[in-house]
Amino acid sequence: MNLLWLQSGGCGGCSMSLLGADTRDFFATLEDVGVKIVWHPALSEISGREMIELLQACAEGKIPLDMLCIEGALLRGPHGSGRFHMLAGTAQPMIDWIIRLAQSARYVLAIGSCAAWGGVTSAGINPTDACGLQYDGEVAGGLLGSSWRSSYGLPVINVAGCPTHPGWILDTLAALANSEFNTFGAEDLDGLGRPRFYADQLVHTGCSRNEFYEFKASAEKASDMGCLMENLGCKGTQAHADCNTRLWHGNSSCLRGGFACINCTEPGFEEPGHAFASTPKVAGIPIGLPTDMPKAWFVALAALSKSATPRRVRENATADHQRVTPAVHKPANKSRPK
Repeated sequence: MNLLWLQSGGCGGCSMSLLGADTRDFFATLEDVGVKIVWHPALSEISGREMIELLQACAEGKIPLDMLCIEGALLRGPHGSGRFHMLAGTAQPMIDWIIRLAQSARYVLAIGSCAAWGGVTSAGINPTDACGLQYDGEVAGGLLGSSWRSSYGLPVINVAGCPTHPGWILDTLAALANSEFNTFGAEDLDGLGRPRFYADQLVHTGCSRNEFYEFKASAEKASDMGCLMENLGCKGTQAHADCNTRLWHGNSSCLRGGFACINCTEPGFEEPGHAFASTPKVAGIPIGLPTDMPKAWFVALAALSKSATPRRVRENATADHQRVTPAVHKPANKSRPK
């Protein structure tokens, strides 16, 4: 299956993430699942006139376009003209090329939260009128419109994240490449068009700080070992991703590195309304409660958990290293049967 990758308004971080995939041979991995990169701005040799001719052939159907991957937000300004981002050598806005190519593609993928929702590029006053392919923040629509469907009947597949995980990209491409044998359909996408194999999970699952969370033993500063939810802005209990069970580069995650989860797979994460490293509260209760947990339950659970917190957990929570180790219980002396 032919894959065409274009970069729009973004930092290129998702391409950098993809290049860090946990594989010895990136290109061989794609070839093994039946994916051929027709063009990628950082990986392909051709440029200039050759590249423009290639895009034209894909848009006209002369070269089959199976997967169109867009990285970065779509810049519609000024005044809907798209002229803030022109494709070099064509005198045409990037958004016009993307609309044309999307009509020819079997599948269209938004790679990263900028392409999915607008992301960081659309934050603030958004002078470039940046949006996602099929979402404008939390509102369905975006560049292609909420009713748009690919030639295979699917909406835009939002492989969201900032940057997105390389494993999410590779697994999505593999699933689409094998869709003729193991059909990938609308039921494999969640309510925001994200692949369910990672979006049906929570970052909280597998977090190495879960014992601290269970006892509501919270960190007070960034270097502390405790749970980051109560004071330092962690949204791992709300974020849809499998970051702590599918480790980045097979090694780590934001939370394991000491950074709070900022919920980067969700629309609007870039403007939480408060500092990323702080937790807004009302009457001492965090505003962002865990997914599916009523406030009254959380308050009751937190009070009970804190009253039962072991000394080891309580003291280690506000330390940058383990101060108290788990107790060692020696087996009771039992007389051996004669």
